[in-house]
Amino acid sequence: MSLDNIFDAVLDYDADEVAGQVQAAIDASEDIHLILKSGLMEALDDIGENFSSGEIFMPEMLAAAQAVKAGLNVLRPHLSGGKKKSNGTVVLGTVRGDLHDIGKNLVGMVLEGAGFEVIDLGTNVDAATFLDSATSNAAKVVGLSCLITTTLPAMASTVSHIKEKSDDIMVIVGGAPLNQAFCDSVSADGYSEDAVSCVRLVRRLLNIADAGNTVLRQDQQR
Repeated sequence: MSLDNIFDAVLDYDADEVAGQVQAAIDASEDIHLILKSGLMEALDDIGENFSSGEIFMPEMLAAAQAVKAGLNVLRPHLSGGKKKSNGTVVLGTVRGDLHDIGKNLVGMVLEGAGFEVIDLGTNVDAATFLDSATSNAAKVVGLSCLITTTLPAMASTVSHIKEKSDDIMVIVGGAPLNQAFCDSVSADGYSEDAVSCVRLVRRLLNIADAGNTVLRQDQQR
């Protein structure tokens, strides 16, 4: 079955094969929603679980994200054609003083794979820019990233700035120096330790059902 082939190609980190199998699924008139959820996102869920358990590491996570992105590039014209409504908009960026972006980029790719519009502000982003972008793009979630501990005060002040100016925007945080305790201390709305967990967090905050729980394969149990 073509959806299983997409799933397996993601787990093999084979971007070319993913793109080819996605096109084959489209040609076979598979439902676009199922291609995205059962073919791509369920595979990323598996990758995320393997990453969390230490079976794979960041290079494999990045390779899987690139494979999914290749599939998304094939799907995108069909998704934008009105067959699938966006799950919402998320603004992402690395906070002021930090130029690291690998983790942020991975989160952005996985969020796009989950059907979200992603506004990536890049690195070294100040609090006002986060707020302005969220407001102008009607984003309900802002994701803040950092990698170095010296930028934790900037992250805290960014959360505070957004919260003071808006009651409607939820702020989530992530990055190597962070944990749930830090998230709680700055009154952020959520913390995620990896990209796939971030998708689950955003879904929960926006009351969107998890794809892996709502789409069941009819032909095969994994």
